[in-house]
Amino acid sequence: MGIMEIIGIAGSVSLLAGWRLYLSIFATGLAMRLDAIPLPEHLQSLDALANPWVMGVAAIAAIAEFFADKVMWLDSAWDAIHTFVRPVGGALLALAIVDPSDPATQVVAFLLGGGAALTAHAGKAGVRGVVNASPEPVSNMAVSTVEDVATVGLLYLAYEYPYLAGGIALVLLVLVVWLIWMARKIVRSLFRRKPADPPPT
Repeated sequence: MGIMEIIGIAGSVSLLAGWRLYLSIFATGLAMRLDAIPLPEHLQSLDALANPWVMGVAAIAAIAEFFADKVMWLDSAWDAIHTFVRPVGGALLALAIVDPSDPATQVVAFLLGGGAALTAHAGKAGVRGVVNASPEPVSNMAVSTVEDVATVGLLYLAYEYPYLAGGIALVLLVLVVWLIWMARKIVRSLFRRKPADPPPT
């Protein structure tokens, strides 16, 4: 497996962990146990994700996140709590993917993985804040469901087709940056004050 494919997989997984850390861990472990994702020898360090205890904890946390993420404002509170958890999780996942015999690469992967997960988390949290401002809960549930499906699908593509992982990571990064930009633009428009009316003469 080439360095670009490894970087692509690490970037994709880290970005997805910024959306759904526990689902990313559980889905990867389950796919490995079912041999749906035959990992190359280089990525055998990810076998820890297929450990029954790791999968059990990840499954419980993923179920809790699944429901919490679909309740208006509870999802924002959940995101606030995970502002520190998701970047660390994304960094550790990226660390498990790179060559363990190269400490310099591991440090770079840890830093970039954490940054990618934090960026994805910021985009998700920002969009949710805007969606929660709408008066009905349907938008919230729809966005959450799209994130669930996208996480599983893109995670599968990243592992099954490593040569596409770099493209997936790039698309995810562009999407996250666009979401952050849109959320910022909407929030600014919501809080922009109208000019004061001139005093009566």
